[in-house]
Amino acid sequence: METDCTHHDSAAPEAETGETVPKSAPTPLPPGTRLLHIGPHKTGTTSIQSALFAAKDAMAGHGVDFPAHSRHPMEAALAVCARPGMMGDAKPTDRHWQRLVDAVHATGRRTSVVSSEFFADAPDDEAIARIVDDLGRGQGREQSRDQGRDQGRVHVLVTLRPLAKIMPSQWQQYVQNGLRMGYEDWLEHMLRKAPYEKPNPSFWRRHRHDRLVERWVRVVGAENVTVVVVDDRDRDGLMRTFESLLGLPDGLLVPVPDTANRSLTLAETEMLRKLNMEFRGNGLPDEVYSRMVRGGAVMHMKNACRPAPDDARISTPRWALEAAADIGAEMAGRIAAMGVRVLGDPALLSVVPSVASAEETASPRIDPEVAAHALYGALAVAAATPAYPPASVRSVHQTPSKELVRVLGHRVLKRLKRA
Repeated sequence: METDCTHHDSAAPEAETGETVPKSAPTPLPPGTRLLHIGPHKTGTTSIQSALFAAKDAMAGHGVDFPAHSRHPMEAALAVCARPGMMGDAKPTDRHWQRLVDAVHATGRRTSVVSSEFFADAPDDEAIARIVDDLGRGQGREQSRDQGRDQGRVHVLVTLRPLAKIMPSQWQQYVQNGLRMGYEDWLEHMLRKAPYEKPNPSFWRRHRHDRLVERWVRVVGAENVTVVVVDDRDRDGLMRTFESLLGLPDGLLVPVPDTANRSLTLAETEMLRKLNMEFRGNGLPDEVYSRMVRGGAVMHMKNACRPAPDDARISTPRWALEAAADIGAEMAGRIAAMGVRVLGDPALLSVVPSVASAEETASPRIDPEVAAHALYGALAVAAATPAYPPASVRSVHQTPSKELVRVLGHRVLKRLKRA
């Protein structure tokens, strides 16, 4: 299978030794480009968004604008892609999208960059064309989508990682949005049970990367698409790539610590998954989940607890790793034939992780302190919500973790059922 792509800039990393051969920086995009980073999910999107937002003032001094009003214009991307948003959250409206479009237009002829992994969820060519046309039009709002198009200003950037690394991260993220299915069962549905759309049809929409790139190429052309294969061994590689493409000085973009974005451990994910089962079993409204569970229990647990080195990891079975590598090889070959610029080594998409990283993981055990922080997070939100009376909290330091989970699943949420 062909592995080289047109305009292929490869770091030629050695998969066994972990060494990386130095690579030359990619050619900067033309001044005035509107760089649209579409993700997809779990490919370094949050880290690059945080770095761009933190450096927006410094970037402006080099002729590059970050027009979004927040780190991640998620509502705008969800609205234009007709996506409902997270479970229990208010549905985004076209007002969110228009606000972003207006901010991009205000940059005039300067270079600008917009990043949201939810752009990868664009349902069809019409939605993609609207995104590109709206962002690419000149400042004249009277221009129609059929006249005066300036979509050549939009350059689409797709960041990719191996499926073997995406799958566990995406599963625990789905659990944070209410999923009740265990990891191995979820893998069976995604990889072995056609049409591979249950319980999460968005997974392959996002992560069948060859088809994702193909959809955007149909609208903007191969010359306006760059694919970056992220190498996790080069921790700052994605930052340097963005700097080069945007014509920024080396080192301007730096990582921003963000505990709220960390992935959950296996034990934390399993605790939340069991809570999801109790939540659905008791028929509680989605709004309660958004406010009390995701915004309360999960957020407080992430911020207050740092995973220990010996915490059980989410372990992917060998058969799934091999299946993911086969799909990765097929995707790399198809992307190679599209004529897009590829930065990095497409061969990374088809590497099967070593046996050590796929070994069976011990049964997860939740630390009572972690469970207590999750419980407190939900109670703190309840206490701060005027609709509910203040919640009394008894001492939990010596309480068994199973009892804490039962309290969180049965007692606390049932008391909130009147929400």
